[in-house]
Parts: sequence; structure tokens; C-alpha cells
Amino acid sequence: MSDKPTAAMVLSLIGGICVIIGGAFIAFVGSLVSSFGYLANGGTTGGTIVTVFGVVGIIMGLIMVVGGFMMYSKPSSAKMWGVIVLILSILSWVTAVGGLVIGFILALVGGILAIVYKPSAATAASPPPAPTGS
Repeated sequence: MSDKPTAAMVLSLIGGICVIIGGAFIAFVGSLVSSFGYLANGGTTGGTIVTVFGVVGIIMGLIMVVGGFMMYSKPSSAKMWGVIVLILSILSWVTAVGGLVIGFILALVGGILAIVYKPSAATAASPPPAPTGS
């Protein structure tokens, strides 16, 4: 077992990038629809609402990417970042269509791996080597 949750980081990063791409696609479609100019709901177009969902998906994907980097750089906080990535991957279904589905799956697995990650006992509990006398 390694000192850092490498698999959780890689899966969270790739999943977060897919969620960013899915959110950008949703935002693009929403802005395209709102450019038609049909006003409903008191001046708000349906495309504007879809664009906001896409932007929220992009932000969620960015937080997933940051979470992947943080769980690798600070393995002691891997569980916390794993929970954040797990929650955001589930919420990405609402905002970014699950990051084109594959982003949801990868981030979900990455979050679960970060939650169950335990640092190896040999590196955490081993005393420093004793100095040798010459």
C-alpha cells in the first residue's frame, strides 16, 4: 500500500475534468437556447436557467479537481476530500448530466477510495533509524 491515495486522486481528477466538460456543454446549450430570445417566467428564458446549471456544474468539477489534488498532497485529509468528491459526483447528475456519465462513475469511485484509504502502518509507526557509532 502506498503512502498516498494515488488511485483516488487520479479517478477524482479525471471524473472532475469530465464533469467540467459536461457542465461546459450544458452551459453552451443553455446559452444557445437563450439566444433565441423567447421570454417566459417574467423575463427569464429557460436557456438562462440551463446555462446557470452548466456553470454550477463547471464549478463543481473544479472543486472535484481541487479535491483530487488535496487528497494527494495531504493524505491525512483524504477522507474529508473523498466525502466532498463523493457528494459532488452525486450532485453532478443534476447540474452537469453526471459529467457525461463517465465523470460521475469515476469521481464516485475516487471518492469512495479516498474514504476507505488508510495510510500504511509501517510508514506511520516506524521509529527513526538509530544512529550508528563509528
